[in-house]
Amino acid sequence: MTSPGNLASSSLAASQRDADSTGPDPQILALRGVHRAVSDLRRGTPVLIHGAEGALLVAAAETVGAPGLATLSEAALTPPVLLLAPARAAAVLHRPVPQAQADKAEEVGAVAIRLPPALFDPVSLRRLADPVVEDLLPEAPERAPLPPLARAALALGKLGRLLPALIAAPVPEGIAQRLSLLTVSVADVLDYPASAASSLRHVASAQVPLEDAPDARIVAFRAADGGIEHLAILIGRVEEVAAAGGAPLVRAHSECFTGDLLGSLRCDCGPQLRGAIKRMAADGAGVLLYLAQEGRGIGLVNKLRAYTLQDQGLDTLDANRALGYGADERNFLVAATMLRELGVPKVRLLTNNPDKLAGLAACGIEIEGREAHQFEANGVNDHYLETKARRFGHLL
Repeated sequence: MTSPGNLASSSLAASQRDADSTGPDPQILALRGVHRAVSDLRRGTPVLIHGAEGALLVAAAETVGAPGLATLSEAALTPPVLLLAPARAAAVLHRPVPQAQADKAEEVGAVAIRLPPALFDPVSLRRLADPVVEDLLPEAPERAPLPPLARAALALGKLGRLLPALIAAPVPEGIAQRLSLLTVSVADVLDYPASAASSLRHVASAQVPLEDAPDARIVAFRAADGGIEHLAILIGRVEEVAAAGGAPLVRAHSECFTGDLLGSLRCDCGPQLRGAIKRMAADGAGVLLYLAQEGRGIGLVNKLRAYTLQDQGLDTLDANRALGYGADERNFLVAATMLRELGVPKVRLLTNNPDKLAGLAACGIEIEGREAHQFEANGVNDHYLETKARRFGHLL
């Protein structure tokens, strides 16, 4: 069994080996390239995605300004189009968008919309991207042929926890160097979630006595791109349980600023977090994985948008889809990698979510059993809990 202290030494040694190697690790370079591309999108700067099908210049509809749009117009081989997820495209087009068509547009999860000059400005683009905006357009725009690499374009936007709505245009070779644009490959974008998760390594740990678990430690993990950290809260002597072949109690808990910190009544995240810590302390040992996957992976800003849509009548699943996201965008390889780094290959999972059981098992974690983790409705989150059971299949 490897303790967090030994993990720190191992990580430092690994870092030294990397520094002493003859050249940079291609996987790390790829991760860093995607991370930089995401940062540029969030700043409103266009990014070039390249692949076997050509090159696509993209910018995020919710952040791009006039300079970015001018760059797109200057570089484009054809008029730029707006790429949207099918659910959002249906609202903008004022008509249903089937989830599968002969042109295979929706098989890559994207629909292209023509942008007349009147809509090619930052304010109009943000209105088209954001379903929280009350009114769309007096007349529906038209669909356009889907450009190559559209799937990677929307995936890059999602990695930035932006609305998956991007302005895109094919561009000629050599344009990136001429306009000083950041370039990223389609393969690196699509591989990023798995590559980043598998590169997670321990970077720090400390004893942090908790109110309900005095014998607690927090272990921080960071991916090779230097992005957001994920945390593991270790309660009791987890190493001894795992070394003896046991399966400690484990919960994979996605961070929830509103529920965990503010005590929001809209969800059951706060009671689940504190209840899990209490239960692990009573059990003698446990691991609570505190994952940076707010709002089932859509981020805090988009979760607030989803709340607004819920107040307008949508449930939590349909609100996520209206934003252009899937019902659940989380990556369970993150949790599995952390457990392996901690030396915990076998667990009793504290969850009501069958997808967590299946997801961790698919990533190589042995699930010895499921422990129910249910809390009573509070009068505000009743519909939320009902949706969890009815539409997400939670075992409530």
